[in-house]
Formats: sequence, C-alpha cells, structure tokens
Amino acid sequence: MTDAWRTAPGLHGSLPRPDRPLLVTMLTGWIDASGAAAAAMDLLATLTGAETVVEFDEDTFIDYRARRPILHVRDGVNTGLEWDAPRLRAGRDSAGRDVLLLCGPEPDAAWRRFAAEVAGLAVRLGVRRMIALGAYPIAVPHTRAVRLSCTTPDADLANSLPFARNSVDVPAGMSAVLEESLAAAGIESIGLWAQVPHYVASMPYPAASLALLRALCDVGGIDVPTGSLAEEASAQKRRIDRLVGQNGEHADMLRQMEEAHDAAEGGLGDSVPNGDQLAAELEQFLREHRSE
Repeated sequence: MTDAWRTAPGLHGSLPRPDRPLLVTMLTGWIDASGAAAAAMDLLATLTGAETVVEFDEDTFIDYRARRPILHVRDGVNTGLEWDAPRLRAGRDSAGRDVLLLCGPEPDAAWRRFAAEVAGLAVRLGVRRMIALGAYPIAVPHTRAVRLSCTTPDADLANSLPFARNSVDVPAGMSAVLEESLAAAGIESIGLWAQVPHYVASMPYPAASLALLRALCDVGGIDVPTGSLAEEASAQKRRIDRLVGQNGEHADMLRQMEEAHDAAEGGLGDSVPNGDQLAAELEQFLREHRSE
C-alpha cells in the first residue's frame, strides 16, 4: 500500500484480479480537440460498466487552487463537496474481456511519482498493453475519414501500426510520461491521436471519438458497440455539409481543402497549404450557426 492511492471503499483494501487487462488512459487538461478523446472515454466507461477501483490521493497530485472542488448547495445548505482527482476504473468489454480505465484530471504536481505509481499498479494488475487517447486540431476537411496518428517509445511497435507517425517537438502531456513509464516497466504503450478539422475543434465531433474507439478496439483487442456514435457522426456531417453548402465561397474553400488533403495523402504534397486561412472563415461561419 502507498499514500499515493487507495482502493475504492467497496473493495476493503484489496485490488481486483483482472485477466490480462487493457489499460486505456485519458486524463483531462491537455490537448483534446472537440473533447473527442474525453467523449470516447466517457462512452467506453458506460459500455464497459466501469467502476472505480483505485482513487489517487487528491492532496498529493491536485492543486485545488487551479481546479477547485465543486460545492453543491441546495436551498442554502451545503450538501457536499466534489473533489476531482485521477482514478482507475475497471470494466469488461462485450466479450467479457477485462478493461481498466485511467481517467480524471491530469495531476498538477508530482508527475514522475504519479507515472511510477501507475506503472506499479499496471504491473500488479497484469496489464498487457496501455493505450492513451487524445485529439488535436489540424487543417483537414470534415468530408474525409478521420486520420489517426500514434506515439510510442517502441520504434518497432510504431512501425507495426497503421497510423501516421509525425516528427515534432511539443510540450508533453501526462499520457506521454505514462507511455515512457509503462514501457520502462515492460508494458507496451501507445498514444492514439485523432486529427480533428480545426474549424470544428470548438464543438463536439463524434467522428473523431468514433475513430478513436474503433482504433482502440483494433489495437487493444477489445470489442465495444459503437453504432450510436456512428449515427451521431453521420448526422453531424450532414448538418455541416448543409451549412457549408449554403455559402458558395465556403463551399469553394472546402473543395480547396479537400484537394490539398487528397494531394498530401497521395504523396503529392507534404501538408495542406494555407490551412489556417482556408479554415478561418469556415470556423466563423459554423460558430455563427452552432445552434443548428
């Protein structure tokens, strides 16, 4: 036992004994365009019936001046405080396979200790692979399939995955620290990132959540039903198509983005040219019609 975490009250101090579980990680506080990764994690928790098994210590990892607890007041009476902190939840997929979910806010402090504690728990619980979920905005059209990129400390594993592999220097989130920590503990670790059209990055984008869950099932070896999310993604695409089609200038901009995207995908270019300029007016237009 450690003062960094505690088992959920109903477990009476004992950890569960899952069978070679997949560990899925999504900690809020870093890049998550459209909230796509958080939405995917929320749906995954529902579909797997996940329940909390480990609670990480709030005072060790959370600065409550930065993310204050929620006070519930009813008719002037304080009915309770809600302290948000990282937690580990356990559930099962539709085939009965064990799945662990690491969710909640990113720690505000003691990142290396948190990563070490998670890695230790993962070893004790027999985790076979860790997959972190994320999403970032990029100049791509919503009319094309959501593309995924990946990160991992294992070059051979990266080469075996069917996702984009980028070269970039960026500030790291906790998911990257966990990838390194679990890989050092002998557990395969992957980060999956959905590329979200940046003109819709401020609104929900179920197509990205759907892409993340489908890739999670493929790479993680689990099964969860995603039919309802697929319907949401199709309905939203039709709404955006209709809004963009109402303005010839914006429709022309979208065509340019599609052509540039297709050229880049076909190896005829390295990136989508003038993506920010092309998307700026579309973003403003969609913001004005967000209620639709």
